[in-house]
Amino acid sequence: MDRWAALSMLETGDNDSATGAVGEISRFQIRPQLWPGGNPEDSKTALAAAQKIMGTRVAAFERTHRHPPTDFEFYVLWNAPGEVDHPCARVAARARRFANLVQRSASGLQTMARRTPVSGVRLGPGRT
Repeated sequence: MDRWAALSMLETGDNDSATGAVGEISRFQIRPQLWPGGNPEDSKTALAAAQKIMGTRVAAFERTHRHPPTDFEFYVLWNAPGEVDHPCARVAARARRFANLVQRSASGLQTMARRTPVSGVRLGPGRT
């Protein structure tokens, strides 16, 4: 699963009409003051807004840390950017869940790719 799908799943279970405790909107739970406009219930609009927000944060992170964020760091940048170097326990726990979701999905796809013949033809028992 890519980071955006995992973020949407973790934040709202892909619920485009979700509203958070402090007014966060869209499947990504974007704070109202960061929302650039448009329909937050449109998944494409929400994704574009989230990517724009994170583009700035990731660029600043890469300048400071001299490497792209890990999946764990990516989630902390999303949820609590001021805590990226030392996230509180609650944010760290969610970041671990996020990273596990991204990695588990990625490793599952690799396993499936190794098991599926390239031609898509299934071979019977004892045939290679």
